[in-house]
Amino acid sequence: MDQPLAEGAAQKAQPAATASLSQPIFDLEKQYLLQNYARYPLVLTRGKGCWLYDIDKRRYLDLISGIGVNALGHAHPRILKVIREQSARLIHSSNLYYHEYQGPLAKKLCETSGLQRAFFCNSGTEAIEGAIKMARSHGHHVSPEKYELVSVANSFHGRSMGALSITGQPKYQADFQPLLPGVKFVQIGDEAGLASAVNENTAGIFIETIQGEGGIFPASAQWLRTARELADAHNALLVFDEIQCGIGRPGVHFGYQLHTPPVMPDVVALAKPIACGLPLGAIIANERAAAAIAPGMHGTTFGGGALACRVALEFYDILDELMPQIRRAGEYFFEGLRRLQKKHGFVREVRGAGLMIGVELDFTCTHLVAAGMQEGLLFNVTHGNVVRLLPPYIFTEKEVDRALNGLGRVFRQAKPVQA
Repeated sequence: MDQPLAEGAAQKAQPAATASLSQPIFDLEKQYLLQNYARYPLVLTRGKGCWLYDIDKRRYLDLISGIGVNALGHAHPRILKVIREQSARLIHSSNLYYHEYQGPLAKKLCETSGLQRAFFCNSGTEAIEGAIKMARSHGHHVSPEKYELVSVANSFHGRSMGALSITGQPKYQADFQPLLPGVKFVQIGDEAGLASAVNENTAGIFIETIQGEGGIFPASAQWLRTARELADAHNALLVFDEIQCGIGRPGVHFGYQLHTPPVMPDVVALAKPIACGLPLGAIIANERAAAAIAPGMHGTTFGGGALACRVALEFYDILDELMPQIRRAGEYFFEGLRRLQKKHGFVREVRGAGLMIGVELDFTCTHLVAAGMQEGLLFNVTHGNVVRLLPPYIFTEKEVDRALNGLGRVFRQAKPVQA
């Protein structure tokens, strides 16, 4: 029988680091896996709704959603039904042939984005790679010298060589130089810097409408408008990375739709929540950008398979019903976090949109993740000092209250780590 997490501080959930059931799993990974992940000492075995359970049957409120992936929480009945039905019919057939679901899903993406054409891949990084190729091809058809890309400092677009080249964080790039040539970085919101960076040799401008891994920084409407104007003036493609901040998380379908009127991109890259944990990413483009990719220039073996696309269609239908709740729960969460900010002087800022929230502290706070686990909360810290909260879209005020109570206890005990 599952042991429910007690609300009181005296009965906190303990991380699985000391659990004997966990140790063989730790040992196997240490012996056989590439040691590229600094995992938390927690072995998760199942999830239900907004909760996750570890190998010792302790439960945790999921405030990170698989880094924005599990948008409908865990074991959603409609998603499970579709997976069961479709896996018995057709999982994969390759893009040599048609199946029933790519067309309807592409239609949904185009209708909600305001763009015209879609391409399916496996991940956000792959979507960015395709968008880079689209921008480079577009530029090449104008001039062989038109290959430069402009990105944003503090951004994160992925870990492949192309995506890494436009990721504005040197710590991720250092060991893999040289990367793609012709990439320039500007500060978010710096209109003069952006104007200086974009010229006749610019093929594409890449922007996260809300920076995710970089610390939950929304881009202003004015700065996005400036990017749109510069892209038009220099015949470059404007690419919005909506991998973390899109498909409902900000309370609208895409981050650029937070602004009225929306600043329309030429290309959108998306992934994380769209197939509820199954690998699926996509590029959406207008006709001008899509024309840069001719038959044979880009492709994928697994991308856009029948199972993933059917799940994504079901997700989209559920999302339409959930959008008001995302906004309502997000507003309620922001109000509660700002009350905590007033109580704790080390909380510099609470920012974001919908259920994409960053709580910036005035000290490095990665150690608070373990404190959160003690309280039965799973979140992470990004950019060193920002508590990142990406809860499932099914969050209600009840779950928000539970999260606020736990975060309140974490903050009351919070102390800077001594250097």
